[in-house]
Amino acid sequence: MSDDVVGEHKSKNTEVKLPLAIDAPDRIRANLIEVSHGNRVSLITIGTFSLSQFSEINKARANLELHPLELNEILFMGRHLFKSRWADGYSVDDMVTQIESALCDAAEVSMSKFMSSLQNPEGREDGYGNVVFDRAIFEMTARKPRAELFSVIPKGDANKPK
Repeated sequence: MSDDVVGEHKSKNTEVKLPLAIDAPDRIRANLIEVSHGNRVSLITIGTFSLSQFSEINKARANLELHPLELNEILFMGRHLFKSRWADGYSVDDMVTQIESALCDAAEVSMSKFMSSLQNPEGREDGYGNVVFDRAIFEMTARKPRAELFSVIPKGDANKPK
């Protein structure tokens, strides 16, 4: 992926630097809408990890004796994410905002043998009376050597939309 697809986006009146492709929010939204209609969707590339995130992920994977990610690429389908967050009452726009927040340049890497994630260390007001810390969960084995964004969890969402 070239640098021209990485940029700054405005989300909820704050400027956030993202490793997402410029058109990623629209493409993510399109996949989630298709999933909401019960349609099959294609796996899409939505961006990359920051260089420091990518390096930290591979160091942690090596320490855990897991294969490294060979390509700095984030893939997305959205089926699981949609089902999980829709069940909580979140809209497609809420889900896109959660993804943008969780995949920000400042997001911190958390790795274990069973889970790989990035979490935004800065709280975000979610519009439902909560300050949440959005966490992106990745599947890093099925699409070797790439990472698929599997789900996003708005940690701290005691007041869910439903």
